Amino acid sequence: MPTDHSYPPLPEPLVVGVYDNHTHLDPPPSTGSGNGEREVLDYLEQLDRASSVGVRGVVQVGGDVESSIWSAEQAAREPRMLAAVAIHPNEAPRYDAAGELDDALAVIAELATRPRVRAIGETGLDFFRTGEEGRAAQFRSFEAHIEIAKQNGLALQIHDRDAHDDVIETLLRVGAPERTVFHCYSGDGAMARICADNGWYMSFAGTVTFKNAEKLRDALEVAPRQLLLVETDAPFLTPTPLRGRPNAPYLLPHTLRFMASHLGTDVSMLAAQITSNTELVYGTWDSEPVIAE
Repeated sequence: MPTDHSYPPLPEPLVVGVYDNHTHLDPPPSTGSGNGEREVLDYLEQLDRASSVGVRGVVQVGGDVESSIWSAEQAAREPRMLAAVAIHPNEAPRYDAAGELDDALAVIAELATRPRVRAIGETGLDFFRTGEEGRAAQFRSFEAHIEIAKQNGLALQIHDRDAHDDVIETLLRVGAPERTVFHCYSGDGAMARICADNGWYMSFAGTVTFKNAEKLRDALEVAPRQLLLVETDAPFLTPTPLRGRPNAPYLLPHTLRFMASHLGTDVSMLAAQITSNTELVYGTWDSEPVIAE
């Protein structure tokens, strides 16, 4: 696939706005665009572009201590942003090996008490990048995050890669939070039925537009409309026909329009349903920022 490191043009604005249920706008380690590195936009520019095409707000997601602190601090200042905080399952073994996992989880538990932190995530299990030696740390971290979410009445955003059965077993064994979201849903139609039976939300990303993603489209057909969410997982998973270029919240309309077309429904009707679902999961974005500029 050819790679273009520049951001795509703005899509046609949505008539009815939606929220990006999962994105990463924290600055990457390198912010240059030379030497083959991707172009990087300041998060405020990202949000301005998103607003211009009908993306009403984002859930900014942390994956380690640093990005979770950044997410919570920016959400406290920015009315278009809510935060999710967690130790990513691929990071849990690294913290555990350094003897720092308990301290990291304590930071997440403190951040969870802040008013514009509305979810614990992304947490879960990932057996694609982490081998057997790291699984115990992943399970321990996942269960701790579930407990933090329940103690604080927050939603749970799940990262599930090559671990469907174990994620579901864990949720059923320890008890899922009332509002549980499978971020970047990657299961098939059969798993979607399990999610539907348990009232778990399914958030679809640009992957649903990929040519080889028939099982995701099967799941989309099965998922009840009241359990649908949409996301970018930016800067990753850019939707067709823009694959190979950086993803961003302002590109969410491409995925939403694809979903509406596949389901044979009106884009604005689907947007209204997903907006309602998103606010049921995270609350509203319109509370005043905690920290004045």
